[in-house]
Amino acid sequence: MKLERLYAITVYLLNHGRTSASELAKHFEVSLRTIQRDMDSLCLAGIPVISIAGASGGYEISENYRLEHGFATTDDYSNIQTALQGLVSATGDPKAKHTLEKIVHISNPNDNSIILDFSVLQEGDRNTLQLLQTAVSEKRTVTFTYTNNNSETRAHSVEPIAVIYRWYAWYLLAYSKVKNDYRTYKLVRMSNLKITDIPFTKEHESAGTIIEMINQTDSRQYTEILIKCKAPAKARVIEYLKGTVTEKLPNGDAIIKATVVENEQFWLGTLLSLGDNVEIVAPERIRRRLLESAEKIVSLYREL
Repeated sequence: MKLERLYAITVYLLNHGRTSASELAKHFEVSLRTIQRDMDSLCLAGIPVISIAGASGGYEISENYRLEHGFATTDDYSNIQTALQGLVSATGDPKAKHTLEKIVHISNPNDNSIILDFSVLQEGDRNTLQLLQTAVSEKRTVTFTYTNNNSETRAHSVEPIAVIYRWYAWYLLAYSKVKNDYRTYKLVRMSNLKITDIPFTKEHESAGTIIEMINQTDSRQYTEILIKCKAPAKARVIEYLKGTVTEKLPNGDAIIKATVVENEQFWLGTLLSLGDNVEIVAPERIRRRLLESAEKIVSLYREL
């Protein structure tokens, strides 16, 4: 157990840099004294741990130090293989397949107790993902036609940073030269995608840093709604809308709280599909919006 923790601490410090003893103790759920003994053990093992005193001090590993390939365990390779299999199932990326073949060669496929099948995440033409990955790697601008949430269609020219999967869909994270800002574009709304010969106009931060920045300035309008659910609909509302039961009613119904983005349609379609098994309790404007949508559907079929 101690050996595994020492390895984990080494990897953590290599990935996160200087970290205080209290942060390490909290992360690995041990005492400060145990962390101090672990640092002594790492130094004795030849790992160059540096101790920095002061308010901003902590432990760090010399930036010139690198783990040897043999430092990874069989479980590590098994986890890498599992993750790569998931990536290949989602994207079909030839480079990921090649990497997977190399990992399979040095790991035991029978060790995998978890299988990540993300084939359901395949969206549209796989060439779109591969084209964008190529553009990101070669740092070349891409052009495409895009239809936004308001059904407005425009031509865009952007510098692609990364392709990400979030909010149940694939998105392109990119720098818009027109807006002079970073934007996300849903792949399924893109068409006429082309890679140009125009290079990037600037060096960009890592995708993770940019996403964190976007999250801090998220302008989407989130709304908390209360839904009265009959028993047959409870599981679906919890699953599809990430709802939380706030009250169980005597007849088996429940009041469920969920958070939705007002200008997106997924949650609205989900509620409409559940028919009279759900009822919006609050807020009133969401209740009216659902009613208006239902009335339009009824009116459409009455004309037949």
